[in-house]
Amino acid sequence: MPSRRWLLPALIISALLLLPTILLGLAVMLAYPTLPSLEILTDYRPKIPLRIYSAEGALLGEFGEERRALVTIAEVPEVMKQAILAAEDDRFYEHGGVDYMGVLRAAISNVTSGGVKQGASTITMQLARNFFLTKEKTISRKFNEVLLAFKIEHYLSKDEILQLYINQIYLGQRSFGFAAAAQVYFGKPLSQVSVAEAAMLAGLPKAPSLYNPIVNPKRAKLRQQYVLRRMHELHLINDEQLLLAQQEAIMTKRDNQNSGFLKADYFAEMVRQAVFEKYQDDTYTQGFKVYTTIRQQDQLAAYRAVRSGVLEYDRRHGYRGPEGFIEIPKDAASASYSAEQLDEALQDVADSDDLVPAVVLEASPKMIRAYCKGGEIIEVGGDALLFVQQALSKKVPLKQRINVGSLIRLQKDANNTWQVVQLPEVEAAFVSGNPRNGAIYALVGGFDFNRNQFNHITQAWRQPGSSFKPFVYSAALEKGFTPATVINDAPLLFDAEETGNEPWQPKNYDGKFEGPMRMRQALLKSKNLVSIRILQSITPQYARDYTAKFGFDPTKYPAYLTMALGAGSVTPLQMLTGYSVFANGGFLAPPYFIERIEDANGNVLSKASPVSAGNGAEQVIDARNAYTMVSMLQDVVKHGTAFRAMQLGRQDLAGKTGTTNDSMDAWFCGFHPTVVGISWIGYDQPRTLGDKETGGGAALPIWMSYMEKVLKDVPQAVYTMPENMVAVRINEEGFRDENSDRIEYFYQENVPSEQAMPLPSEESKPTDIIKDQLL
Repeated sequence: MPSRRWLLPALIISALLLLPTILLGLAVMLAYPTLPSLEILTDYRPKIPLRIYSAEGALLGEFGEERRALVTIAEVPEVMKQAILAAEDDRFYEHGGVDYMGVLRAAISNVTSGGVKQGASTITMQLARNFFLTKEKTISRKFNEVLLAFKIEHYLSKDEILQLYINQIYLGQRSFGFAAAAQVYFGKPLSQVSVAEAAMLAGLPKAPSLYNPIVNPKRAKLRQQYVLRRMHELHLINDEQLLLAQQEAIMTKRDNQNSGFLKADYFAEMVRQAVFEKYQDDTYTQGFKVYTTIRQQDQLAAYRAVRSGVLEYDRRHGYRGPEGFIEIPKDAASASYSAEQLDEALQDVADSDDLVPAVVLEASPKMIRAYCKGGEIIEVGGDALLFVQQALSKKVPLKQRINVGSLIRLQKDANNTWQVVQLPEVEAAFVSGNPRNGAIYALVGGFDFNRNQFNHITQAWRQPGSSFKPFVYSAALEKGFTPATVINDAPLLFDAEETGNEPWQPKNYDGKFEGPMRMRQALLKSKNLVSIRILQSITPQYARDYTAKFGFDPTKYPAYLTMALGAGSVTPLQMLTGYSVFANGGFLAPPYFIERIEDANGNVLSKASPVSAGNGAEQVIDARNAYTMVSMLQDVVKHGTAFRAMQLGRQDLAGKTGTTNDSMDAWFCGFHPTVVGISWIGYDQPRTLGDKETGGGAALPIWMSYMEKVLKDVPQAVYTMPENMVAVRINEEGFRDENSDRIEYFYQENVPSEQAMPLPSEESKPTDIIKDQLL
């Protein structure tokens, strides 16, 4: 009987002990069927952004809500997988979705540390939460997370789970997945990451914003060191690898921008607009891959040329003063300032590639000590202070003075020496392309896309100045003029009745007049009065209609004599098309920049079919005209306003400088038989660049810097003279002279005699004759 007395209590106790298990089992039985379908995992189709590539396949840009780059588990380097497992789930291949030993280890660690320091979520649980659940910290959410983890483990293999995790997990900077993060943070494919970089990426899932190596390099380094130690404890790396990885300096993408990372923001935006026009919202989610005509080295050369050209111009015009002022602790001079406060203050200051923002900690005429983002303290002294010497004097206004707390910009020069610079106010642009088929090779629409998204190559309508004269001269050739035609460089005065506005007395740039001269000489010296007389002769209306053949918009060019001086409006892209006509022998090759568009699976959706010179392109001017213009434009480089370009040591370059009234715009438009380049510099709100600034001084150096790089290994080229042309020896006056060493090129039907010239001499008063004929 006594034994029966204890039976009921024992049963009750057992039931109470088993009740949680029974209830848990019932909950699982009830909840499991209600779990979401795993179709989203088994048929994984994430939103893949639009990606834009150079002709060589280098990534130029991407657009989408999420930055993604899908990889298979086989494509993930072993060191990356090891780093992820060491950081997040080292028993991943041993547990069934929930790591009970990990839970126990985390509980012990949290108890001994007095707080929640370690979590126990496995990779499978993180995947379940990432795809199906919210991030709220509740028991029901955790319960569903565990159940989903079991379900995922039942239907998918370990490698499939890890592959999904590697592609799906959010890692900051809008990047999803480790392949995208490798590009975002380090500017390289996942297959090329080092042990140190893999450890830094593997540390991101815990808190992407906190351990972001671009925004928080110090915290990112601490997290990376933890991952490396875990890898070492798990014998995934040896002592030597640990030491090397701990000492390796991590170069983030921001740092890499000065070391060859391709900058093509303006161009990428052009491509995005073109693709969106065709595919609308699918543009950003379907993983389209756009392969363009941009050549990697050309784009890099153009970007650097624009940056250096603008900064050189800016330096010539003096230091304007600090960008602003930042309040820093009073004891900063004693080096006990708060680095976090300074970093926070600099956080809102936008970078501009290699122009690094810094806060001045100490300033004197002999030395500046400044704090940069990330904690680096830089000292600038000696000749590096010459540019800002005046701003270090107490004689200048306080707003222009460099003091403690001043916000300045620092840049390393060619000798790797820090110097003080400033963000320029002026803008510049450069575009180049293949003259034969119109393929764009490089496009830089401005100094800094992040500061100003206005694309000056396609959107800026500016006066071309004298860079438009070649098109007027080409029109004159069609009217019977030759390079030997003699025209008077003498003053002209037009009254209000003739101009329809107010009296106009045009002048040459240098204010001088040289009298009668051959047309070739007039172009290489960029003589305004000769150009006006030519336009008088052929009529402005004829010239306007003729220049439309080169791709210019006639509505932007009123038929007035000021057209001879480039008083209409053009875009740099139009100038590229126009000058290509000369370079390719007379054909109009419309510019294009997209070679093909592929879907996410590599299927070609569209492909360019460009016309080219001699193969589908319309011949808009006589080949003889084009050859004659090339010859004259070569002389502009060899002997005229673009003589500076001869520093490149080539005999096959041609082009024309352009400077508008009051030096509002400066241009150089030039070419080699294989590439045409257009450079422009000016202010968005037009104002003078300076009395001494010209196309040859401000725009030509940009063009030269680009051409020096892209023509480095290109052999010298020779233009072939077309049929029905002859080379004739002439004298200075334009007469035929077999004893002269001066050679001129003529259409067969326009060869001058020994007694007659195409236009009368000065003694016959050509001005009066032209004027009487036309006005």
